[in-house]
Amino acid sequence: MFKWYRELTKRERNTFWGCFAGWAIDAMDAQLFSFVLPVLIAAWAMTTAQAGYLATATLFSAAVGGWACGYLADRFGRVRVMQFTILWFSLFTFLAGFSQNFEQLIIVRVLQGLGFGGEWAAGAVLMGEIIRPEHRGKAVGCVQSGFGIGWSVAAILAGVILAHVPADYAWRTLLMIGVLPGFLVLYLRRRLEEPELYRQTRAAIDAAGRGPGLGAIFQPNMLPVTILASLLAFGVIGVGGAIVNWLPTFMKTVRHLSPSASGYYVFLVTGGSFFGFLASAYLSDLLGRRRTFQLFLVCSWLVTIAYMFLPLSGWGLILMGIPFGFFTIGNYAALGPFFTELFPTAVRGSGQSFAYNFGKAAGAVAVSCIGVLAQWITLAEAIGLIALLGYSIAIVATLLLPETKGISLKPGFGQTVDGDDRSIEAASTPTEQPAPGRP
Repeated sequence: MFKWYRELTKRERNTFWGCFAGWAIDAMDAQLFSFVLPVLIAAWAMTTAQAGYLATATLFSAAVGGWACGYLADRFGRVRVMQFTILWFSLFTFLAGFSQNFEQLIIVRVLQGLGFGGEWAAGAVLMGEIIRPEHRGKAVGCVQSGFGIGWSVAAILAGVILAHVPADYAWRTLLMIGVLPGFLVLYLRRRLEEPELYRQTRAAIDAAGRGPGLGAIFQPNMLPVTILASLLAFGVIGVGGAIVNWLPTFMKTVRHLSPSASGYYVFLVTGGSFFGFLASAYLSDLLGRRRTFQLFLVCSWLVTIAYMFLPLSGWGLILMGIPFGFFTIGNYAALGPFFTELFPTAVRGSGQSFAYNFGKAAGAVAVSCIGVLAQWITLAEAIGLIALLGYSIAIVATLLLPETKGISLKPGFGQTVDGDDRSIEAASTPTEQPAPGRP
């Protein structure tokens, strides 16, 4: 099963573990706040609207930060930007522990979010450019499973600290622990190097005296790929995340799941997502990127409908968390390799980060849409309708995007599939771009 890992070079392995650790601590820091929020609502008498503002503000700042850091990764290097973002969000997670009121906290959370969005962008591009084509899907996808590890660590820390430390200090302690990931930068500085692919591209751009700007991915020759990749991210991340956001409310208010049972449910969803990441990673190299997305998207909708409308109760309802996490969250794993292959080296960071973070930001809209629809129809119907709409959009996007399995990345503005030049170009570079839908 892990024969591919044994075939990796030392450099590829160092990159794998550096990015795995980076994404795990990213997830840990993000998830810690979800455990802190209920304590803050009680301690500061926060309204649900204020709690929502905290979540939404962080989500949008992460989207802006992700796109900006992707562009910076194209300008200054993948490893440098990854180091910077880890230090950034670690620092502001720590500073959040000193907040005295809602206004201070939301400012710190917005600043913290800028780093959250950027770390994934830089790490995914770095992995995609270092790992060889035949293992890219498996490696980048398996690194994504670090999110499951990070969620689990956050749950363990929160369970221990909230149970044994007075509430006034517990939430501050949890957030201050978030500074520890900053020490990962010491490992990254010693073990990771910029991809040769990036260095060649950067040298050529510097020699030419000009390179693609921030808007290069919106030029006519890149715009179709940018739009379709963003719509795919909307369906996978945005809609999937919106459903994850509403499911606890659905479980409590509609299915009347007890708080203790909810704990089992979260654990099983997390476990299912971990194995879903691995399965999606392997299948993307076996079946191709597009077919893997289509399979997981269809299954995600079926599992969501089962949750909403089948007469499940008790352990039957809880155990459904396994396939839900497997398909709905595990689907994220194939985004990294696919986006790496869709965008050329010169604008890979910018394009990949924009598409991914567009999906995250659009998720905030999907969350609100479910809430608004639930005023007119049942919550189950609202979730099912948004799931159908979002997953359908994502499937259409996969049908129009080119299959990229097996691409060998090239410096500049092109890449090769099975020895056949297929350039996916950036701004004003006279190379051929595959028409959407070309296999």
